[in-house]
Amino acid sequence: MTADLVYAFVGGALLLAVTLPVLLHRQAVSAPMVLLTVGALLGLLPMRDASLSPGEHRVFVEHLTEFTVVVALMGVGLALDRPLRWLRPRSWGAWSTTWRMLGIAMPVCIAGVFLLGWGLLGMAPAAALLLGAALAPTDPVLASDVQVGGPTVLEDDAQEHEGIDEDDEVRFALTSEAGLNDGLAFPFVHAALLVAASAGAASWTVWFAWDLVGRVVLGVLVGAATGWVLARAAFRSPAPSLRLAESGEPLLALAAVLLSYGVTELVHGYGFVAVFACAVALRQAERGHSYHEHMHAMIERLERLMTLVVLLLLGMALTNGLLEHLTWRSVVIGVGLLLVVRPLSGVVALFLGRTGRPGTGPFRPAERFAVAFFGVRGVGSLYYLAYATGQADFGGHDELWATVGFTVTASVLLHGITATPWLRRLERTRERVRADGGS
Repeated sequence: MTADLVYAFVGGALLLAVTLPVLLHRQAVSAPMVLLTVGALLGLLPMRDASLSPGEHRVFVEHLTEFTVVVALMGVGLALDRPLRWLRPRSWGAWSTTWRMLGIAMPVCIAGVFLLGWGLLGMAPAAALLLGAALAPTDPVLASDVQVGGPTVLEDDAQEHEGIDEDDEVRFALTSEAGLNDGLAFPFVHAALLVAASAGAASWTVWFAWDLVGRVVLGVLVGAATGWVLARAAFRSPAPSLRLAESGEPLLALAAVLLSYGVTELVHGYGFVAVFACAVALRQAERGHSYHEHMHAMIERLERLMTLVVLLLLGMALTNGLLEHLTWRSVVIGVGLLLVVRPLSGVVALFLGRTGRPGTGPFRPAERFAVAFFGVRGVGSLYYLAYATGQADFGGHDELWATVGFTVTASVLLHGITATPWLRRLERTRERVRADGGS
């Protein structure tokens, strides 16, 4: 295949990804669906490399997906209007749905996949736990159809600026969950590595104190501090050259991604958590300023480009080696996760007590079911598998890659087809309730 043909296909794929969802916005078509399809067709063309399975290009896949995820995490953090002030616990109540999905649904989901793989299908414990950890986080990259659209800014007085908030609890919950659970899956990936190494009790004590608690706290602290410092400089620095908000220079967002991630990883915290915390801290500063829109737009374009590359390559791999090692166990795990484990874990989390923002109306059952169901799997799962298989031998790596590849593909198709009609129906119901006076 010539380079000219590659350029033509990639250009055509990007054009389709941008235009088709707009032209067919009332239909069940998403950009990831289009890109995966085009990539799969591209993979059928004659190629010099006999296989494009990501397992054979693990290091490249790890770094590509790593960068894609951190860019997406900055995007979702900047897109969220609802305040989260880490030093003011009272503001945490507005994120109650998020905490339930992270603290209840995510561990239940990991345990469910582990039990399905190990207890029912006979996989090795380390491999089953790795699959649970890799497939547990929802994706900030491929889930744009079910997430908030971007930051809202107001040009009025400061009181109104403080009132900026999402009124769609479903989209807010799915966006905020995706922003945090990518980083919070890391401790369980490390747990899988310990199982693979047959670690002793002392190692598990260190895992609990450092991997599960310490590195998360460190990620939040470094990320929030980085965001606060950059926000102070951009909006309130005494030096005009540092007040980037006045010039509208959006590259500060990319600098924030690299700084927060790089510094946190250097001190051995969780960089994914840090990037999201940094984005949230940036968003809290001058919340009504249009500079947030400029930063988010720049990150969104970069994320779209990275998504294009990842999905084209994944689609090519699907028809060029990745699914050769797909087994019935892979299919059971993928389908079981999407249709049983994730929905049930979400139901358990969201139907235990009150969720949503304090002072608002009830979070209706249909909305809770939507949050439970739309747990899109994607680029983060590919990253975690690439990272872990480079650290230890879990055995059957080809089957692990086939399982994750199949699950991500099934998620893109299933959630891409159902998201638009389901969320549109919820929006109509919400508008009707408002028209009736909130009853």
